[in-house]
Amino acid sequence: MFRILPFIICTIFLAEFALGQVSFNKDIAPIIFNHCMSCHRQGEIGPMSLTNYEEVKNWAYTIKYVTEQRIMPPWKADHDFSRFLGENYLNDDQIKKIADWVDDGLQEGLASDLPQAPVFPTNSLLGTPDLVLTFKNSYTHKGNGKDEYRYFVLPSGLVQNKKIKALELRPGNTKIVHHALFFADQSGKARQYDAQTPEYGFSADDFEDFDAFEVINRDQFPGYVPGQKPRYFPDGLAQDMPANSDLVVQMHYAPWSVDEKDSSTVNIFFAKNNEVIDRTVKGKIMLPFDLVTGANSFFILPNHVKKFEGVYTVPFDVSLIGLSPHMHYLGKDWEVVLENPDGTKTNLIRINEWDFNWQGDYYFNKYIYAKKGSKIRATATYDNTSNNPANPTSPPKFVTWGEGTKDEMYYLPIFYVPYKSGDENIVFEETSTSVNDIRSKHISGKIFPNPVARSQASWTQIAFSITSGFSVKIDIIDATGAVVRNIRDNEYFGQGDHLIHLETQQLIKGTYFVKISGNQDQLVMPMVILD
Repeated sequence: MFRILPFIICTIFLAEFALGQVSFNKDIAPIIFNHCMSCHRQGEIGPMSLTNYEEVKNWAYTIKYVTEQRIMPPWKADHDFSRFLGENYLNDDQIKKIADWVDDGLQEGLASDLPQAPVFPTNSLLGTPDLVLTFKNSYTHKGNGKDEYRYFVLPSGLVQNKKIKALELRPGNTKIVHHALFFADQSGKARQYDAQTPEYGFSADDFEDFDAFEVINRDQFPGYVPGQKPRYFPDGLAQDMPANSDLVVQMHYAPWSVDEKDSSTVNIFFAKNNEVIDRTVKGKIMLPFDLVTGANSFFILPNHVKKFEGVYTVPFDVSLIGLSPHMHYLGKDWEVVLENPDGTKTNLIRINEWDFNWQGDYYFNKYIYAKKGSKIRATATYDNTSNNPANPTSPPKFVTWGEGTKDEMYYLPIFYVPYKSGDENIVFEETSTSVNDIRSKHISGKIFPNPVARSQASWTQIAFSITSGFSVKIDIIDATGAVVRNIRDNEYFGQGDHLIHLETQQLIKGTYFVKISGNQDQLVMPMVILD
């Protein structure tokens, strides 16, 4: 007996040690699944697949380095300055877990601890589109190691005006598609440029007298960047897509060593007939014209670091939705603040270390109320010295505003809607520690406020949490069992908490049910509308 006692003690000690160790299945897989797999899976832009233990193990030391250096995930906005929807960064605890896992021997852990991996849809993250626009031809991006901006004109074919809720690019070649911007063109000017070039599409270099403002200074839709899920505008909000308009796509192709072909697709989602659109999303693009020193001051001498400050005075009460800072390789940082009439300031965005490789649209996690007379002050810094490792010219050269990546841009689209009373109380992201009022196998949720007294508020929030990433359908059902509104039609949501804003003024007084279904599971929650 005394001989086996040390063995028992050792076994207990090892078991307790193993329970305390960081393992892939229990600790690392949730991080990888929620923060990395959107890009790092087959067919996406990530250079390696990270979907299971073996794949992650093979890249473990690289993952440890890029997370400790905060290179990955590539979230550039300073989350201590302002907050946005879909923030994809790791906290200190998650970074430490990855480091401990690598340092402690890359333990796989118990199979029972492994969460379900996300199930990504194949054709669209948002469901079934209402309109699909595709490239007429393939375009060959030359393998000369240079960036390329190219415009493609996609006729919409619309015979009547439409309200757009979301727009989604599906890249034909994820290796070279870096990012894309989208514009609605009624003038036909982009189509005229396109007709004058022998190859599909056109670029600024094709014309000596090309005026970029004729193309890009128009109604702009949310853009595309790899790994960033496109978003629906909140309930009751949409953008206009006029009849007979063209969708102009400004595609940025990344430098590549061999010729590569691309033929991309754009999915467009319209507002459904039973959604009342009472506000149209508009955009103000801050350009060198908005600089306090004047548009002609936008130039950067060789071996100089220069800061530019632009100011836009808000002409009427608006609710800001989001913004999308843009600059090129000389870019160093952005800071945008809202200066309120009472002298207070509201932080909008700060990017401390600009990286041309990672840019996108940033949507606030709540409406930002900007009163008439408020000033949006946007400051951008550029480094045209040899100390800037991203400087595309050596030695540095004189630089001014332009589309080429050896040019520079001061370009800041800001999305807004006219202000409506109560906007300052609306949030678009679940902030509670848990969503647990009603629970099923994979879905839990709550509705608040509930009941909804429309004399006090015209909206409510549908909060839900899911145990893994999968496509979700959300319907509003009346007391007879009829679907009165489809809110989401098989849109992909990641593991965790989510919130859907619902305008209720379009629903009559009565009892309804919110049905959330996905992953062979469903959750039904009652909702009461009062006068």
